[in-house]
Amino acid sequence: MTPFMGELIGTMILIVFGAGIGAGNSLKGSYSNNSGWIVVTIAWGLAVTMGVFAVGSISGAHLNPAVTIALAIDGSFPWVDVPGYIFAQMIGAILGATIVFLHYLPHWKGTKDPGTKLGVFATGPAIPHTFSNLLSEMIGTFILVLGLLFIGANKFTEGLNPIAVGLLIVAIGMSLGGTTGYAINPARDLGPRIAHFILPIPGKGSSNWGYAWIPVVGPILGGALGAVIYKALFVGSLTSSFWIVVAVSLVFLLAAFAMSKKQAY
Repeated sequence: MTPFMGELIGTMILIVFGAGIGAGNSLKGSYSNNSGWIVVTIAWGLAVTMGVFAVGSISGAHLNPAVTIALAIDGSFPWVDVPGYIFAQMIGAILGATIVFLHYLPHWKGTKDPGTKLGVFATGPAIPHTFSNLLSEMIGTFILVLGLLFIGANKFTEGLNPIAVGLLIVAIGMSLGGTTGYAINPARDLGPRIAHFILPIPGKGSSNWGYAWIPVVGPILGGALGAVIYKALFVGSLTSSFWIVVAVSLVFLLAAFAMSKKQAY
């Protein structure tokens, strides 16, 4: 199997389990309806664990454009391979969301609220506030990338790394996920959002494209910050990438702060 197919299949597995718990928790008539936030966060952690177990030896199991870009900035992943990985992750996310749609096929009609149906596929803010929502996604993904680099710096018994990564996802979800639903992964949000837009979901309503940039830009900026700050503080290497990432992040945060006064979505 090629790394491209590894990323595609790994991300598909991630979304099947992750969006699957979203559907089970939210859609009427499901035995797991209203199972709660703790179940959701544990399921997402297991989703990542299974995706990493499946393709970690094939592609490194990034499963996340923010991670791929962060590792490229870190210098541990070649930039030339970034577009292919991101393309594979997006395809895998769309396919995973489509599988969840088909699995819960009779349940969509029984759920009347369009926002609940969108929530199965994509994230949204608990309180709409552009600056805070962007900052939340940045912080969550900053912790994710920093945590991945911490885990990578330690020696584990062979095969336990995916479990450690899954526990990191659970911790982020429980502690930081309540504000925006912790996308912390552009493919995890944008791929299923595209699927929501395309699929014939009864009474689905809007795909909320006005918010869609936040779970894409926020994770990319947060992941990049995690990579450069880890390299600066723990490796002792302060490069030009550090200042570029910090400057770009500040520009986006200032723009988001100005937008938050108008609330365009």
